[in-house]
Amino acid sequence: MKPEVTDAPDAKRYEARVDGTLAGVATYIRTPEVIAFLHTEVEPEYEGQGVGSAIARAALDEARARGQRVLAACPFIAGWIAHHPDYQDLEYQPRSTVSD
Repeated sequence: MKPEVTDAPDAKRYEARVDGTLAGVATYIRTPEVIAFLHTEVEPEYEGQGVGSAIARAALDEARARGQRVLAACPFIAGWIAHHPDYQDLEYQPRSTVSD
């Protein structure tokens, strides 16, 4: 069982399907420069089977290919990046130097 991950831009989410069945999603907001991941959810029957990781890897690989930075508001995506140093360069860093 290998999840097939596709971008569904009209729904603003990445979808993972296993044998045609929706197994998980990661919702996002995208601008030309940044993609913000808001929430990742895997259906209970697919938990622990690599569906979430497949979504994260596919989505982050696509962000890299588009030249986008990643704002991981979703705890799952943030944790996945933290455990995969080769993706940490994608993390969005605010440029503002404004302080109180």
